[in-house]
Amino acid sequence: MGNGRRSAELGTKSISSLLLQQAVPASIGILVMSLNMIVDTIFVGRWIGPLAISAITVVIPVTFFIGAIGLSIGIGGSSVLSRALGAENDSKALQVFGNQITLTLLSSGLLAIIGLIFQNQLIQFFGADESFQDLALTYYRIVLYGIVMLALCMMGNNVIRAEGKPKFAMYAMMLPAIGNIFMDWVLIKVFDMGMEGAAWATFWSYAICFGFILWFFLFKSELRLTFHALRLKRKLVNEISSLSAVTLARQATISVFTVLINNVLIATGDALDVASYGIISRMLMFALFPVIGVNQGFLPIAGYNYGAQQFQRVRESINTSILYSTILALLIFAVIMIFPEPIVSIFISNQTGLDAATLANNQTLLERTPEALRWVFAATPVIAVQLIGSSYFQAIGKAVPALLLSLTKQGFFLIPLILILPEFYGVWGVWISFPIADVLSTIVTGYFLNREVRKTLKNA
Repeated sequence: MGNGRRSAELGTKSISSLLLQQAVPASIGILVMSLNMIVDTIFVGRWIGPLAISAITVVIPVTFFIGAIGLSIGIGGSSVLSRALGAENDSKALQVFGNQITLTLLSSGLLAIIGLIFQNQLIQFFGADESFQDLALTYYRIVLYGIVMLALCMMGNNVIRAEGKPKFAMYAMMLPAIGNIFMDWVLIKVFDMGMEGAAWATFWSYAICFGFILWFFLFKSELRLTFHALRLKRKLVNEISSLSAVTLARQATISVFTVLINNVLIATGDALDVASYGIISRMLMFALFPVIGVNQGFLPIAGYNYGAQQFQRVRESINTSILYSTILALLIFAVIMIFPEPIVSIFISNQTGLDAATLANNQTLLERTPEALRWVFAATPVIAVQLIGSSYFQAIGKAVPALLLSLTKQGFFLIPLILILPEFYGVWGVWISFPIADVLSTIVTGYFLNREVRKTLKNA
């Protein structure tokens, strides 16, 4: 790999310029990917109907979780890989990469098979009622055919970033998103394939991403893969798994949370409240893309400099990342608070000629969702500390605190709140759970981050 490699820049360039170099492509990639989900939901809502949004919303937890296996092996393994590159241990970096591929293939493949065998039971468990169960099953079945490709893409994307090549990681997210939007238009609008068209469009977006990632590792990567590196090594598997568990637990908690919220909304409200949450969850990913991008950019910088024992740079990367993220979060907060109605109306068809039931559903969705959107984003200005704090522990290889802190919002606060508050406040209890969980998790993470920085980096 040699001394001229891009990864060495992580230890020498200024933190601000490195963060921009890493975070801007990550942000653009996340923006395009979340725009893809937004446009997907707009097309489905306008061309198939509001219940199709409900159908996609109940399928997402399983596709999200299997894709998250690749993401977590990617992020966990890349923490080991970044530190190996920082310590100039090239052979270990190569072994880590090979083990990441094997682990991703085995785990995602097994889950995809189980998911297809128990498809009917799973769709009901995820919160689909009779009004949209058939739509959900159609989407679920086709998307699951391509889910192993998605898992490998999520894994590979993080390895590309750990190599210090964030632009290629950005392209890997942009290409499938653009492909999906185009295929949505062709299959849903032109060929009138309905829910089946939406599902096949998603499948082909996974295939496009997989093709690009494969091309990168064959022709552009510093990591020249050998068959020997694909053989699982117990020590490496343990190291990758302990750190992957952080992301996987976080993503699994999000999946459990989504299943729970869908079921709570059906129990205390109706299928249109599930559609409301479908719109809000897309906006959560879309609106927060620059904050998540800074967080993604922060990981390799902190990991590399910690591996190189440049603790002053680690400390600077924490402070700079929190500052940038907070400024961006404040801007996002302002937009959501001022324009919730126009944002929601984008997802709803206003065409004449729709049947009376669809028109009534659209109107109900337009009345309910803006206020819910405001509540869910109410504590956005404080989330930077929570995101950067939990990522810091992951970047430096401290798996247990990283795991616990990454679970604070969804696992320790949001899930209990969603089980308790709707009993007293109905559907409104679901929406107010979000800002309460944000504030509580920020306080907890801030305390532990401050304590760790004083203890570990105080001599810097």
